[in-house]
Amino acid sequence: MPDAFVLFKTEPSQEHDVYIALDGHPEVAEVHALYGEFDLLIRITSTDSRTLSDLLMNTFRRIKGVRETQTMIAVEGA
Repeated sequence: MPDAFVLFKTEPSQEHDVYIALDGHPEVAEVHALYGEFDLLIRITSTDSRTLSDLLMNTFRRIKGVRETQTMIAVEGA
């Protein structure tokens, strides 16, 4: 089961709305608000890599208020 960590930059004053959209998603295991270069950090748990890619490309990047993302896919068994 692939996991990924995704950092989000949001449009100004959209942090809360993006947080709520991410927090309500079933594949999102954790959501954290951040200070610094990025506004939010999430951990995604997915059933397979194809589903993970679809979530990243077609779901999370399309949330209103998301300006930029950076994704780190966790390595299993390290």
